[in-house]
Amino acid sequence: MPTDLLLIDDSLTDLRLLMDMMTARQLRVSVALDGEKGYQQAVLQQPSLILLDVRMPGMDGFATCRRLKANPATQVIPVIFLTAANDLDERLEGFALGAVDYIGKPFNEDEVLARVGVHLRLAPKDSLLPLPDPGAFPPEETSTDAVLVQGAQKLLNETITNPPSLDDLARLLGTNRRRINKAFQACCGLPVFGWLREERLRRAHHLICHTDTPVSLIGDHLGYSTPANFTKAFHERFGFPPRDLRRKTRRPIPDAPATAEAP
Repeated sequence: MPTDLLLIDDSLTDLRLLMDMMTARQLRVSVALDGEKGYQQAVLQQPSLILLDVRMPGMDGFATCRRLKANPATQVIPVIFLTAANDLDERLEGFALGAVDYIGKPFNEDEVLARVGVHLRLAPKDSLLPLPDPGAFPPEETSTDAVLVQGAQKLLNETITNPPSLDDLARLLGTNRRRINKAFQACCGLPVFGWLREERLRRAHHLICHTDTPVSLIGDHLGYSTPANFTKAFHERFGFPPRDLRRKTRRPIPDAPATAEAP
């Protein structure tokens, strides 16, 4: 059976060039002209490999990749970014999001075919199977709301000391603030920053109970502007200050039993 590739790019010229390269090698190709449609096609088609342009209007390549990696149905599909930029920071960001490679524009045909061939050979076997049974993943894990929430939670956990604004968070996931808040309300019963507040305090509770990290450093790490603000939030949530909790969870080490001296 021919191998499936999904090409996501807003440039018709680049898409035609890539399609000519791939179809000449008996590879089956589908295309999408923007990130949103490309993401939806990936969910439906389960391609073996995705070639994804970085710079696109609307949902750009990075936001598309975040969605793909947040969805259990698409997270194992290898993604190669296509870019005309030679910016190291941009490339590193793409790798951090889970991309396996970059292909530069303008394309060199031999290089494109070599990189695609390598990653098709390395692709997880599951991604080479026919379309999965719709019941393979629980609906609650693959719904649009769940994917947005999982992608946002990953970003917020990675930037918990200094998280993005709601508008920036929505942009990074290719959506809008109203849509992402609605997704959090549906999946978590809280708006985005209500969930973030609970997550910060959950982490704080764990760190207070299970580490010796100074309370002031815990608050600073979790994004509280002052130790007093951290102590107040913690007290309101759990009913006692963090230092009191630490004292309650510390158990004195019992003395070792006395041993009789040898006669």
